[in-house]
Amino acid sequence: MVDTNVFFSSFYGGHSRKVIDLWKTGEVTICLSGPILDEYLEVLDRAFEGEPERDEIAALFTGGYQSVFTAKPAGLKIADLDPDDVKFIECAVSLQAEWIVTGDRGLLRMRQYGRTSITSPAEFLRSIRKKS
Repeated sequence: MVDTNVFFSSFYGGHSRKVIDLWKTGEVTICLSGPILDEYLEVLDRAFEGEPERDEIAALFTGGYQSVFTAKPAGLKIADLDPDDVKFIECAVSLQAEWIVTGDRGLLRMRQYGRTSITSPAEFLRSIRKKS
């Protein structure tokens, strides 16, 4: 599962781009829900308004890349967490995601929710390299 800030940061390179590249090559699976996809598309609309790249990027979500979708994410209330961030944990719980990869400080402070590790792109890349 990839938070919106990682997805958007991937346009500029770095660790976020490497995470998204792993998704594009089928090495990792992205977990999605309606609210997450809506947020991704909203960010794309703002960043690429009127640009052909917007549709190319949006097509990644329907183009056969490794992704799973939950139509009914778990309904959770998590104290001390920005309500806009809860959707990522709800999706992760619903789809039993192993990771939430994020740059969001509020989510990163949690480090773990249930069986889901919450980590930065750099930490995620180090962790999956150790498993290989």
